[in-house]
Order: sequence, then C-alpha cells, then structure tokens
Amino acid sequence: MNSYSLFRRSRLRLALWYAGVMGVILSVSGLGMYRAMVQTNWTAMEREIESIAGTLHDSVEPLLPPSEEPTAVLQQIFPDLCLSDQPCKATPTLIQRHTIGISDRTTYYIRLFNHQGKLLAFSPNQPLSLPPTLNRSSWQTFRTAKGIRYHQFTTILHSANTHPLVNEASTHSSWGYLQIGRTLEHFDAEIRRIQWIMAIGLPIALSLVATSSWWLSGLAMQPIYQSYQQQQQFTANAAHELRSPLASLLATVEAILRIPQSNQQDIQIMLYTVERQGRRLSHLIADLLLLTSLEQNSLEQNLGAKPFQPCCLNDLVSDLTEEFLELATAADINLTCQITTCEIYALGNESQLYRLVSNLIANAIQYTPRGGYVTVSLVRSDYTAVIAVKDTGIGIGLADQERIFERFYRVDGDRSRKTGGTGLGLAIAVAIAQKHQAHLKVESQVGIGSIFTLELKIVLSNT
Repeated sequence: MNSYSLFRRSRLRLALWYAGVMGVILSVSGLGMYRAMVQTNWTAMEREIESIAGTLHDSVEPLLPPSEEPTAVLQQIFPDLCLSDQPCKATPTLIQRHTIGISDRTTYYIRLFNHQGKLLAFSPNQPLSLPPTLNRSSWQTFRTAKGIRYHQFTTILHSANTHPLVNEASTHSSWGYLQIGRTLEHFDAEIRRIQWIMAIGLPIALSLVATSSWWLSGLAMQPIYQSYQQQQQFTANAAHELRSPLASLLATVEAILRIPQSNQQDIQIMLYTVERQGRRLSHLIADLLLLTSLEQNSLEQNLGAKPFQPCCLNDLVSDLTEEFLELATAADINLTCQITTCEIYALGNESQLYRLVSNLIANAIQYTPRGGYVTVSLVRSDYTAVIAVKDTGIGIGLADQERIFERFYRVDGDRSRKTGGTGLGLAIAVAIAQKHQAHLKVESQVGIGSIFTLELKIVLSNT
C-alpha cells in the first residue's frame, strides 16, 4: 500500500474517532443543558404561581366568613369573578382591581371552592374543559381539547373565625380552597424555541467538530509522517553508506581470488584494503548503534554506560587537544587550546562528552585547509560552561546550517572517501548534547570559518 494512502486512511480514522467522541460529548452536554433549562423554567414558573397564590391567600383569608352560603360575600370580595350557576360577564378591570399579584390576566385564572369541593367562583378566562369539582392535589397539569396545556396550584383557605388543625387534610377545619392556574402556551413556546435552537445548532456544531477534527488529525499525523519520511531517508542513506564499502570489499575479495598464490605481495596489499573497508563498516555500524541508543534514551541499558557524574571539563578539553595534535600537525593545521584557570565540572557521562567534543574537533580539522587554524576554548559564563571549537575552514552556508546535524548530511553532498567519516558525527554530537540538556549551536560564514559552541550547566567550579 502506498505510504501516502496509508497515512491518509489513518488520518481519516483518527478524525472520525475524534468527531465521534466529540459528537457524543456535545450531544450529551446539549441534552443535559436542555433538561436543565426546562427544569429551571418549570421551577421558576411554579415558584411564581406559588407566590401569587400566597399573596391572594394572605389578602383574602381574613375577609372570609364562616357562612355556608358565601355567595354574597364572594361577590363583595371578588365582584369581577363569575359565580357558579350564574351568568358570567367579563370585566376588563378584573386583574387590576382584585387579583392582587397577577400582572397578566390572559395567562392566569382563579377558582374558589368550598370545603366540600364545590366550585363557588372562577375567573372568566379559565379553561372551559375544567370540571366543576375539586381535585385536591397540590399541583395538576392537563391539556385541553385544543391542545393547550395548563398548570395549576391548589391551597386551603380558612375563615377568620376558624382555627385550622395541624393536619390540613381535615376538610372541616377549612373554609374552602383557592386554585391558581396558568396557561403553558408561553412556556411551551419557549421550550420549542430551545428545541429549534438545538436542532439547528447541534448539526452546525457537529459540522465544525468534523472540520476541526480533520484539521487536528492532520496536525497530529504530521510529526508521524515526517518521522516516517525521515526513517525512509535514513534507510536509504544507511543503505548507500553500507553499499560503497561492501562493494569495494567484495571487489577486493574477488580480485584476491583471481591472483595466483605465488604473488603474495599483491595479496598482502589487497588484504590491507579488505581490512580498511571492514573497519569502515564496523565504525559505521557502531555509530548507528550509538546514535540509536542515544535517541532512545537506553544507552545505559544497552551499552552498560555509567550514570551521570561530575566531569572535569578542563581535563577533557586538554586531553582531546593533545590527542588530536598529531593529526593536526600531519594536516599542516595549527591546533591550539585556551582553557580557563579554574576547574569546571559538569554533570554527565564522561565518555559521551569526550565523543561529542572529539567529533567537533575532528570535523574542524577535516574541513580546514592546510595552513589553517583550529582553536578549542573552555570558559565559564555565570553558571554555564562554554566549549567552543573555532576553525578557519571552508565554512557552512546559512541554508546548510539548519541541516548539518541530520544523519548522513554533508554540505558538499559528497559521500566518497575523500571527505572521510560516516556522516554521523554531528548527529551523534547533538544527540549527546540533548541527553545532557546542553545546547549545541553553530555560527559560520562561507570561506571564513565556523564556530561550534557547546553550553553545559556547571555543577562545581574551583576558582
């Protein structure tokens, strides 16, 4: 399968999973918000009904007589209410004059019952389908034939000359009942509006989630795809690096097999070539293993390296300068060392730091022409040790400076024996620096030279 198709399918699956999970979360959240809003509006409505009923109860109860025939009294208290079994004439001043606490006469209605549950009086705007008998439940919700819903509250009334019992279920201790109800048209309209908002808004939100999930999955897959491309490039580079010495090795062995046994001198020369190519392969494989171990943070387990401990950077730089002095002299390069007088210690693996600095010095000598200069310096800057390797070599272009720490990358693109090395020196150096939480940077100008700077945290310094 094509790698691009594989990653595209993986991205699609990731996007679908993300969109599905977010869709479920949004749906559950939307349903929860919907139920919470409905419950909040319903509770607020019931509290309003209870408040109006309480206001009317406290205003009317002191005026109620204990009479069994309260019609005349009710007409005095509520002149605009309709009496049961009598013609009803609606008066527009009903709510304004006698229905205390009610601001909307088209929404609320009032009903009065005696203690036996018989309807005595009612407001003209009550639903026509209401029964004349009392339902003693505190709350009732019903629907009329026209499909309009109503919600009503019933409370007990006592006259001024009676004393209610503790148990309000005793109807003989009460004068009657006050019933306050309201239409749910506005409430249902508000609920329908919320439902429409959710019905339209949820698909839009899910569409945005699907779009963002595709974009986010692309961001998530991009490092993986880049890593995959780097692995492919690494495989191609490693195969190229291994192919050249192997081809030379096989060609030399074939030549040896064709030489007569009597010509020992030629055989000896070719055996030296075989040994050199074998060592080149061995160094390349060792560098690859080291680099892999560093990047996987498993060097201690795989190579048995010692844990980090204080390392004297003065000795390290001095020993490396002395070690490379012979190589620099053979290349007609002036190698010098500038070390601060105070001893500087950094926490790390000494062999790895030794390899890091040695790679920098080796590169400086390798790319500096005859008669040039290479200077290795160690100074202290606050709590940081700075190791700098400066050369007067060929220099590195700005575009190449961003890639010189990649595996097998070379500025001139040449992988022949002329440039030497495996092309992994700087990659190993930056991997070691990262493991030691150090900072490795380069400053260079083409034709002038380069400066590689390593910054390490100091753990001890003897001034």
